[in-house]
Amino acid sequence: MTPLNVSTPLNISNVTLTFGGLDALSNVDMNIEPGLITSIIGPNGAGKTSMLNCISGFYHPNMGEITYGEKRLTFSSPHQVTKLGIARAFQNLELFGGLSVLDNLMLARHTSLKYNFFQACLFWGKASRIEAENRRYVEEVIDFMELEAYRKSVVGNLSYGVQKRVEVARALTLGPELLLLDEPMAGMNIEEKEDIVRFIMDIKQERNTTIVLVEHDLGVVMDISDRIYVLDFGQVIGSGTPEEVAANPKVIEAYIGEE
Repeated sequence: MTPLNVSTPLNISNVTLTFGGLDALSNVDMNIEPGLITSIIGPNGAGKTSMLNCISGFYHPNMGEITYGEKRLTFSSPHQVTKLGIARAFQNLELFGGLSVLDNLMLARHTSLKYNFFQACLFWGKASRIEAENRRYVEEVIDFMELEAYRKSVVGNLSYGVQKRVEVARALTLGPELLLLDEPMAGMNIEEKEDIVRFIMDIKQERNTTIVLVEHDLGVVMDISDRIYVLDFGQVIGSGTPEEVAANPKVIEAYIGEE
């Protein structure tokens, strides 16, 4: 896979998201710089996943703006967001459990299948060429994520840790410039977490991909993040480098209940 030339910032300005009078997000401002790992942390219910849902088009904020470079994402659909080069790996696995790893990743490339019904039926010319290109790309992702041993295995029969790796691979198969990772290490043992951390660092360095990470493991977050935003009750209570966030009194109070 050829490294991307990423120079597109993601800007979140004054975003507010309300459910039945309850503010899941309130006047949130974030600047996601290209080529960096930016983590969003906070206690349970702080609004972290809601923020990813707004970026990826699953939710539309009641107020505020979300822009990716010159493109406005505020009211875009997930399909439109994906076309702009933004992909997401979900906290809860969004895989087809009855299909193989290879088939799951090939299905993720459906947005690249740009041929008509007639060409698809005969499977010649353009259709055949595009299918071959997609298969080649998927095989590169399988190699990159070290999934060769599982490529023909039914996803539902794999261990949870491997399934989480397939979930990340599924998002990577879309060739994103910006990758949203929602708790990719949730429920993993130490060895599985170390593997995912290594893959995240490789995605950033070898693919030059911008990463937005939501994660509860603060040790991991502090080790690999370039910048951190801290949410509490839907509001940003701190941001900066890991060192700055770790020394922020509001962040300490939110996590351990002391000033």
